[in-house]
Amino acid sequence: MRQQSYPLSYEISRPEHYNRWSVAFRLILAIPQLILVGGLGPALGRGNGLLGAVLGVLVLFAWFAILFTRRFPAGMREFCHLLFRWLQNVRAYVLLQAEPYPPFGAGPYPLDLRIVSAEHYNRWAVFFRIILVIPHVVVLFFLEIAQAFVTLLAWFAILFTGQYPAGMFTFSVGVSRWSARVEAYLYLFVDEYPPFSLASQTGAPMAGTQPA
Repeated sequence: MRQQSYPLSYEISRPEHYNRWSVAFRLILAIPQLILVGGLGPALGRGNGLLGAVLGVLVLFAWFAILFTRRFPAGMREFCHLLFRWLQNVRAYVLLQAEPYPPFGAGPYPLDLRIVSAEHYNRWAVFFRIILVIPHVVVLFFLEIAQAFVTLLAWFAILFTGQYPAGMFTFSVGVSRWSARVEAYLYLFVDEYPPFSLASQTGAPMAGTQPA
């Protein structure tokens, strides 16, 4: 049983060692992934790659389906989860939270991202979903600016010491966790409103999580 009340968990351990060369050229190495799925930019515009655009179109179709049936089409949801996890893997790599190069598509990665999908939805909350996330987007705007500065400082720290400072790593992961929850809510994977929190544990125990 996981002590995790929100139906999305984002967990990653701080790498013990980095390849300084791959860190020095991290953005260049990530270009093929960024072209395919995106990974940079604010929470509402992060899926700006080719497949990120596909994800946006599928979620739009799902939005209409949920308004009529209160369900996210199962087959479509599975593919959307795959793209979403891919996007989060790439972002973790760019933000130096992970050292290995992300897989193209499904595959093992240090980022443990799990989603408990909603079975039924509140139609009103779905209809006004973009409006409902505005408070989170405002807060994340400032948090992600801070995260960008932390990542830049960590980039220099890793080049000189081979280590990502622990406190800075925890903060960066917390911002990514908050952002992933908001994106999952926006993409209609979950129906529970995201908490305003960087923390991993947000309340009561939850069982039955499944990989995204």
